[in-house]
Parts: sequence; C-alpha cells; structure tokens
Amino acid sequence: MLTSITEGFLCCLMGKTTNAVGPLDSLEASNGYSFMEVKPGRILRIRHSTPNHPSPPETEESPAEGPERGTVHCKRKITVYRNGQLVIENLGDSVPSEILHCPNASGEPNSTVELELSELAAQSPAPGPAGTPGCGARPAVPTPAGKRRKRKPKKVINIDCKKQITSCKGTHRDVVLFFIHGVGGSLDIWKEQLDFFTKLGYEVVAPDLAGHGCSSAPQIAAAYTFYALAEDMRAVFKRYAKKRNILIGHSYGVSFCTFLAHEYPDLVHKVIMINGGGPTALEPSFCSIFNMPTCVLHCLSPCLAWSFLKAGFARQGAKEKQLLKEGNAFNVSSFVLRAMMSGQYWPEGDEVYHAELAVPVLLVHGMHDKFVPVEEDQRMAEILLIAFLKVIDEGSHMVMMECPETVNTLLHEFVLWEPETSAGDGQGEKK
Repeated sequence: MLTSITEGFLCCLMGKTTNAVGPLDSLEASNGYSFMEVKPGRILRIRHSTPNHPSPPETEESPAEGPERGTVHCKRKITVYRNGQLVIENLGDSVPSEILHCPNASGEPNSTVELELSELAAQSPAPGPAGTPGCGARPAVPTPAGKRRKRKPKKVINIDCKKQITSCKGTHRDVVLFFIHGVGGSLDIWKEQLDFFTKLGYEVVAPDLAGHGCSSAPQIAAAYTFYALAEDMRAVFKRYAKKRNILIGHSYGVSFCTFLAHEYPDLVHKVIMINGGGPTALEPSFCSIFNMPTCVLHCLSPCLAWSFLKAGFARQGAKEKQLLKEGNAFNVSSFVLRAMMSGQYWPEGDEVYHAELAVPVLLVHGMHDKFVPVEEDQRMAEILLIAFLKVIDEGSHMVMMECPETVNTLLHEFVLWEPETSAGDGQGEKK
C-alpha cells in the first residue's frame, strides 16, 4: 500500500502551525461540517452530508434484493510457501474484465496467480513505503507453473463465501460513501467528489485525519502511528456506517480503507483505491528526506512546494497552483508530517492480507503519477479477488483534483455497478 514520499510534500507548503480546536461542547455542525471526539481530547473534523430530498418510492428506498440478485460466489485458495512464493487459485464465479470498459491488470481472467511475497523477494532492498524511490520492495516475478515443485506449504487460507453486490443509488437510504485522504492533505481534496455525490442524493462522510485540516493535532508522535489513525477511522466508520458502505481512499488513505474492509466484510460493500500503490506491508521510510530535523524541513518548504507541483500534477499551470493554495488542503505542520511518515508501520497489510478481501475494488491510477508506478496498481489488481484497474491518461497523483469530471463519472459507474446474474443457476459473473 502506498506510503509515498510524495504525500510528504503536501504538508510543507504553507508552514502551518499546530491545529487548534475548542472544547467539544462548543463545536456544532455547520455547513455540513461537525466535530467528533474519537478519544478524550482527540477531535476530528468531519464533513457529513445527508441530502434532504423528498422520500423516494418504496421500491427505490429499499431495492428488492432477492437471493440471486448480484450474487457472486467468492472462492479461492491462498497458499504461502516457506521460500516466499504465494500461489492464489480462484475457484469461484467469474466477474467480466470489461467492467467499466477497462481491463484488469492482465487483460483477461486469471484462475491461478503465482507471485513472490515482497518481504522475501530475492535481492530486494529493505522494504519501505510503496512508491518511495529507492525504498519500496521490488515487484515480484511470477514463477512458471510448470516449474513448481510439490512441497509442504507454510500456510493455506481457504475463502468460500457468497457476496451480494448490488447497485447503490443516491435514493437508497442504506448507502453511505466514506472518503479518506492521505498524508498532508485534508478532506478538502475531495471537494469536487463530495459536491458531486451530495447533489446526486448520496450520504457522504469525509474526515480530516488527526493533525490535518481542522482536526486536533496532538504533540506526541504516537498519535500518528498507523494503528492510532486506523482506530480513528474505525470510530468514524462505526458512527456513520449503514447497511451498504462504500470506501474511497487516496494514497495513504487507501490503507485505512483496506483495514476497514478486512475488519467489517459484511458492512463494506465496495472499495475504491486512488493511486494507492501495491499490496505491500507498511514500514517507515528510513531513506526519506522527512527524517531530517524539523528546522531543515521548514527551510525546504518552498523547494518542496515546487517539487510537488512538478511531480504531483500532470501540468503545472495556474489552475494547479490554485488547487494547492485553496482550502485547508496541504497545510500540515512539519512535526505532524514527520510523525506520520515515521509511524507508517503495518506489517499485517501484506499480499496475503489483501488476497483475503472478497469485496469488489476499483483501482484508479493517474498515468503521469511520478510517485506511484502503474505496475504497483497492476500488482494490486492481480492480488485482489475482484478488482478492476482504470488508468486516466490526463491525471497524475492528485487525479481527483486534476480530472474531477472523469473521476466522478468513473466512481459513479462503479457505485451503480452490479454483476449480472445467470438465469440458469443464479450465480453471478466474475473476472
């Protein structure tokens, strides 16, 4: 999962001081924004919009979900060998790769996938944040099936379940869309998406991570570990979740979407990962420039702002410069930045962890992203059970800000998608 050096550039742009919020009882919802105390003294700003549209017909408010509608039989066998080889056998139904008019990583269905676990890949550098130049694990090279020797596996995981994947409309009252940003940003990076889906009648929830946007910023590094932030997102999810929940994450935010999908498989209906990178476990980046002293980071802020403008966006015109300046996006203190980068430790989130997910996933990649190679998202598509990769030619790392219309349309198509059901046996189609 992406823990890229890119995201660090975001928070050095404006030299922001520590976030400050008042007592919880003085903070009331206004203009769709509210504040939630996830732990004593730990307060997150949240944009929560519940459309006030007229009550729809009963058939739209509670869509008929028969026992066969949109049902997919998720069945796969995951075998891990002691030499680091990972063999994934897909045994269930098939979902067509032409979903949303975009192929998966291989362009055709795969019944068996063989990979090396990144943590044991031969001649790999020390594992670090995926997408970090010189720090991430090298892509694994598939091993030809004919050369596989019979040997005792280290671990075997069997997945056998049925998922009912249905279309989610804005008129459906049991649907909630969660948007989670990455390091250095804020919920403001989702402005175009939040406005778009709210106008369509969807209930949307978008939090500021601790230390970001208008959330409180504790002055202790332990407040920004992956596990601390993941528990924040768990609290937000439990507070607003309904029957069908769709998670949308960008960059580091994709890790929290994966965590929630793994923890709540019956509640997470679909997941969208935008420039999230490969399915690798998180470890702090010891070669990152953000291990420099705080005073040095402050001095480098102008340079970092220019660097991110050059690498985070496909173009560097007036529009992109304005996107960096407006709102609370990209306005984080150097202390929070450094704590976030050093706190990205999540060894459980490896290939096997991702291979266990049975939720449909849409992968969105900006073609000009200089921080996350497209090969990382291709690897993710190979690992996941039901995954569809879409590459946007005009976009880069901040594709949702650069190409909002394209991203909004793509996301909406996936939200509305449901697999066709065979009339003969009632089984859904899969990739």
